Amino acid sequence: MTARILIALSLVLGLSACSGGFSLNPLNWFGSGGPDEVALTPEGGYPDSRDFRIPVQQVTALRLEKTTAGVIVYATGLPPRVGYWDAELVAENDGEPVNGVMSYVFRISEPRWRQPDGTPYARTVHVAQFISNAKLRDVTTIRVTGETNSMTGRR
Repeated sequence: MTARILIALSLVLGLSACSGGFSLNPLNWFGSGGPDEVALTPEGGYPDSRDFRIPVQQVTALRLEKTTAGVIVYATGLPPRVGYWDAELVAENDGEPVNGVMSYVFRISEPRWRQPDGTPYARTVHVAQFISNAKLRDVTTIRVTGETNSMTGRR
């Protein structure tokens, strides 16, 4: 008789530890009494894209190379120190030209920790961007902007 009680008791306790939709644990039958789950999302949700890169300090060179499918924009920038990375030409105005001028900002990520100043040759960053003929239909000038200057090229 005692063996049957021990077996039944161990089965009930063993099944009460299982977490399914239905709980056999009598302590959970009348509510947990704990706090409800709270979502920590900002009002209006998270923004789709946030670009934390900054404009390169100086744009030092700009070259346009025509291809059969469009133009390749080559730009060279000079950040203040060594270690800047993740460079890209980011289109302004949703990539649409304004008065025949297509504008780009030369954006770059700062180093994660302090880096030495280095020589201008060591700090130089190169980036390129392809623009198709379809986007160039109304474009006469391409402008690349940095923090302190901008350079333009005519196609």
